[in-house]
Amino acid sequence: MKTRDQEYRELFMAEALEYYDSMSRHLSELERNPDAGPALNELFRLMHNLKANARAMGFNDLGEVAHHLETLFGLIRDQERTFSGSLIKVVFSGVDALGNMIRAVGAGQPLPDATALLDNLDRLVRGEEPILEAEDAGESEEESSKKMELSDLVYIQVKKLDNLLNLVGELVIDRDRIMTLAQELDNPALLATAQHLFRISDDLQYSVMDARLVGVGVLLNKFPRVVRDVAAAEHKEVELTMSGQDVQIDRNILQIITDALLHLVRNAVSHGLETTEQRLKAGKAAVGQLTLSALTERDDVLIQVRDDGRGIDTEAVRRKAVDRGLVSANTAATLNEQAVWAYLFEPGFSMAQQVTDISGRGVGLDVVKLALDSLGGQLRVESELGVGTTFTLVLPTSIAVKGALLVEVEERPYAVPLLHTDTVLSLHPGQISVVGGVFITYFQEQSVPLVPLRQLLYDEGDGPLPLATRDDITGPQQVLVVNYNNRRLGLVVDRFIRQQNIVIKPLSKPLDTIDLFGGVTLLGSGQVCLVLDVPALTRLFLNKRP
Repeated sequence: MKTRDQEYRELFMAEALEYYDSMSRHLSELERNPDAGPALNELFRLMHNLKANARAMGFNDLGEVAHHLETLFGLIRDQERTFSGSLIKVVFSGVDALGNMIRAVGAGQPLPDATALLDNLDRLVRGEEPILEAEDAGESEEESSKKMELSDLVYIQVKKLDNLLNLVGELVIDRDRIMTLAQELDNPALLATAQHLFRISDDLQYSVMDARLVGVGVLLNKFPRVVRDVAAAEHKEVELTMSGQDVQIDRNILQIITDALLHLVRNAVSHGLETTEQRLKAGKAAVGQLTLSALTERDDVLIQVRDDGRGIDTEAVRRKAVDRGLVSANTAATLNEQAVWAYLFEPGFSMAQQVTDISGRGVGLDVVKLALDSLGGQLRVESELGVGTTFTLVLPTSIAVKGALLVEVEERPYAVPLLHTDTVLSLHPGQISVVGGVFITYFQEQSVPLVPLRQLLYDEGDGPLPLATRDDITGPQQVLVVNYNNRRLGLVVDRFIRQQNIVIKPLSKPLDTIDLFGGVTLLGSGQVCLVLDVPALTRLFLNKRP
C-alpha cells in the first residue's frame, strides 16, 4: 500500500509535468506574439501554482525558481519589462531548469543548482542585463528527449471506473456460472480453463477495486476549515485532531458519506461540545476536543467522530420521543439507552433548544442513517453524560463485492449482507419464549425478538403480524441474528446455505420500489437470488409487531 507521502509525490509530479508542458507551449506563443495577454496570464498562474505546490511539498529550491519567474512575469504583465532580447533566453532557461528539477524530484535525486539562474532573474527584475554563458554547441538528443516525457499517471473520469467495475461484476457472475457448469460436467479440460478464468477474473476484480481506492484523508483534510467556521459561529473553542488519513476506501463510498460526516461534525461542535464558560464550570479544559479518525477493522473501514462534550442526555431524548408520539410512555420506560438513542436518527428529530444556522432544524442524523443504509453500513453510538460522545461509521471497503450469507426460505435462496449479521443460532423450543405474542430468545444477556422470515416476506397487508404461540414452534429453529441501528432481530429461516462474496445488481422497474430487497445477484447455479435489505426488514418488523 502506498504511503501518503508517495501518493502526494505522485500527484505533485503529475501536476508539475503538466504545468511544465503548458509553460513551454505558452512561452513559445509569447515569443511569437509578445502582446499575447492570455498566454502571459496563464504563465503567471502556472508559476504561482507550481511555487505553492513545490513549497508545500518541501521542494524549496524548485519553488524559489518558480517564484523568481512569477515575479518577472508580473513585471512583464505590468509592462515594466518587455518579453524580448536576453530576457527570452533567461526565461526559456528558467523553464528548462524547472523541468530538470521536476524530473529530479521524480527520480528521487538532488535538485540541480540554480544559483546562476536565480542571479540572472534578479538582474532582470532590477532592470540589469543578465550574465549569459557562451552558446552551447546545441541541445543534445538526451536533453530533447527529456522534454518529451509523459507522466506516469493518467487522469480518468470516475464514471469510466464505474463502468469498468460494472463490467467486471458481470464477468464475475458469469465466471461463477462457468465454474459450476465445469464441476457438474466433470470435464478436466473445461475445469482447468474455468479455474484459470477464475484466477484471472479475481485478479482483474481486485485491480479495478484497487484503482478506485483513495485515502480517507481526501475527505478528512477538508474538515479543519469546517470545524473552524462552525466553532466561530457557535462562539466555541475547539481543537480538532485527525488520524488515519492513509486508510484506503472506495472513492464512491467516500462521496456518499460526505454529507453524513459533515452533519456529524457540525453536530458535535454545535450540540456535543459546550461553550467555554460551560466547560470551565463543569471542571473541563476551556478548549473542546474533537477527534476525527479512520481505522480498519477486519474488512471494514471505521470512521469515528469523538468529542469530549456534554454527552447524550438519554432521559431528555426519551421525553422528546414520547412528546413527539414516536413511542408510548410505558414502552419508552422499558427501553435501554441504545434503543432510546435510535430516536435521534428519526427524520425531523432535534434536541436543539433553538433554531440556528447550524442546527435545530431537525435535519442531520437521519441523513447519516440514510447514507449508511444505502451502503449497507452501520452506525455505532457510545456516549456518557458529561464525558462525551463517539459516533462510529462502519463502512465496507468497497461497494462492488459484498460478503453475504445465503439462507433458504420456502425453497428460495436469499442473500443477507454480512455487515448486518451478528450470528447464527440453532435453538431448541425450550430456548424460545413467547412474550406479548412475540417469540423471544436470550443471546449474550440480551433479549432478541424472533420472527419467521417468511412472515415478513410473504404476509401481505399493513396489519400486525399474527400473535405467536408455542404451538408454532416445532423442532429446532434456524435463526439468523441481524443488527440494525443497535437493534437485534432474529430471522427464522428454513436452512443456511453458505457464505460467499456476491456482486449485487440493482433491481429494475417495477421491482425497485420494493424496499425489502437491496438488489439481486446470480448464483453459480444460475439461480436468481434476492438480496435482503436488513434495515427495511427491521423497520417492517417494528411497524407490524403485534
